[in-house]
Amino acid sequence: MNTLKTTLLMLALIILFVLVGNFIAGKEGMIWAFVMALIMNGVAYWFSDRIVLLMYGAKEIKEEQYPEIFSIIRELTMKMNLPMPKVCIINTPIQNAFATGRNPKHSAVVLTSGIINLLNERELRGVIAHELSHIKNRDTLISVIAATIAGAIFTLARIAQWSLYFGGGRRDDNRNSNPLQLIGLLVLIILAPLAAMIIQLAISRSREYEADRTAGISTSDPISLASALRKLSEAVQRIPFKNANPTTAHMFIVNPLKGESLLTLFSTHPPISERIKKLEELEKEIKGYKIPNIIR
Repeated sequence: MNTLKTTLLMLALIILFVLVGNFIAGKEGMIWAFVMALIMNGVAYWFSDRIVLLMYGAKEIKEEQYPEIFSIIRELTMKMNLPMPKVCIINTPIQNAFATGRNPKHSAVVLTSGIINLLNERELRGVIAHELSHIKNRDTLISVIAATIAGAIFTLARIAQWSLYFGGGRRDDNRNSNPLQLIGLLVLIILAPLAAMIIQLAISRSREYEADRTAGISTSDPISLASALRKLSEAVQRIPFKNANPTTAHMFIVNPLKGESLLTLFSTHPPISERIKKLEELEKEIKGYKIPNIIR
């Protein structure tokens, strides 16, 4: 269900992008915007992981430095049929984790030193399984594409705004003499970026639920991930990651900027309480031997 939801949301984001380009400058504008999006996606595809690792000062570690971490990751990658990712550490007391990379062969699991000190072995195993699930489900690539298309829509809306200032827009439909067209352009400038952001965040929330489920099935211990999420949520409430870039907030296992959001529509993550509830339901399924289909 989450996969179908993600597909539909991605389709909605692409359609919105095409409509915005067409509204601003007809077919020519749509083609120009599409080419711009391809370039942006290409850059994001090849370099986004390195950019994020540099942004947070994440350092790749060796097995002799953290043998317990490598043991957990090696066990889980074998279960999930994944290649061994790079393992990186951010030296900060902040407790969080994320995964990045364009595909399973070019991926990294990133942990903060704070999360290693906070969680016990079972909870840490659940967190790592969650991040490996993002890699397994190609969420690291989906999130980059969604963010790039949303960014392109923001850029187009900004271009539309400047076209109003300078009396631009499409010249073949007498936009300047048509008040309804001007009103439509104003509505687009305001609503298109908002709609893009809502769709992007919905995609992120959907993938979090799927990663939780995949992790719970892979470890046969969803309750430990639920315990980890509870601890991490409480930790973020006490000490938010103030240096976290808002554009990368969706990558972390819990929102690094704040805890539960009063307005969940604009949250990068589902409510922790809902994630814990779903994991507890999965625990009952597993104990009742109603085991969901394991990830292929």
